[in-house]
Amino acid sequence: MRKVVALLSALVIASFLMVACGAPAPAAGDAKPVIQTVVVTVEVPAAAAPAAAPVIPAPAGFGETLKTVQARGKIVCGVNAVVPGFGFVDASGAYSGFDVDYCRALAAAVFGDATKVEFRPLNASERFTALQSGEIDVLSRNTTWSLVRDTELTGNFVHTTFYDGQGMMVRTDSGIGDLAGLDGGTICVQTGTTTELNLADVMAAEGVAYTPLAFDNADAVFAAYTEGRCDAVTTDKSGLVSRRTLLADPANHVILDVTMSKEPLGPMVRHGDDQWFDIAQWTVFTLFAGEEYGITSQNVDDQKASATSPEIKRFFGLEGDLGLKLGLSNDFAYNVIKQVGNYEEVYNRSLGPDTPTYIPRGLNQLYTNGGLLYAPPFR
Repeated sequence: MRKVVALLSALVIASFLMVACGAPAPAAGDAKPVIQTVVVTVEVPAAAAPAAAPVIPAPAGFGETLKTVQARGKIVCGVNAVVPGFGFVDASGAYSGFDVDYCRALAAAVFGDATKVEFRPLNASERFTALQSGEIDVLSRNTTWSLVRDTELTGNFVHTTFYDGQGMMVRTDSGIGDLAGLDGGTICVQTGTTTELNLADVMAAEGVAYTPLAFDNADAVFAAYTEGRCDAVTTDKSGLVSRRTLLADPANHVILDVTMSKEPLGPMVRHGDDQWFDIAQWTVFTLFAGEEYGITSQNVDDQKASATSPEIKRFFGLEGDLGLKLGLSNDFAYNVIKQVGNYEEVYNRSLGPDTPTYIPRGLNQLYTNGGLLYAPPFR
């Protein structure tokens, strides 16, 4: 502003000097000189409006899965149907298991109703095709996270829900106590799985010669083992524990004290829809956080009514709009815990000490208890 005033003053002064110095002096009797006024108009630009925040376009496919699911009125979840403790269907057609309950938690998050899910039983060879083709919305079926599956199979794994490792089961009376004892033996394994690849890698590294007897589904694998067609059977330790419960006399079979691989198991969604990935991801974190906060299906209403911590209020949707950011209602986490429970409840229901498929939690504990389960902040 000072520069503008100074400029105007200079222009006015200059105009007077031009008149005074450049015009001839009037003769006697002439009329008095007319003082000319020079009007200078200076346009001062208006202050520039603040730049609008850039609009970031949503990537192709963003939100399409949620729209499809909501229009259909249910989630289609690919699961196992023959692995007690993880995915199993009984004679009445009822599904149960650790992975099955994740599907229910996802339905609770999306619809506020854990029953709005259709379970699609899939074997190992058809599970990825079903996901890629859109036959299912999410895969929750004892599936190991690997680089190839993250890329070539165009899938995205959400956070690991169960940390596992491949094991080996033999008959108790075989006298076999380690992998070396299987030299020259026959091992039943399911084809098209990381289990088959791990077996080859580990046995080669150990210098153990063996004959693989491969089948395309778990039922055939364990049927062959039961019939005595192989000396051992291998799969994830969780699978061995659950399958042993179905044998005529579980005590006649022992799982060797050996871990042949890392097997991070968890749900999987398709590439191309980040919103659906986020929903699937934060459903897992809701289960973790519920246990960390001490919120269970039994006390969730009391905890919600008495919440004072800002993070707990955000978790319940009492403050902020975290749910809306996912495309869900703000009380999505409340619905998950209320209808399905926290991680500990889900785990104990299918794999806890009071079940036939008991597996000690080990790495599948909260980070505060020496495990690997850790939820990012709800903020």
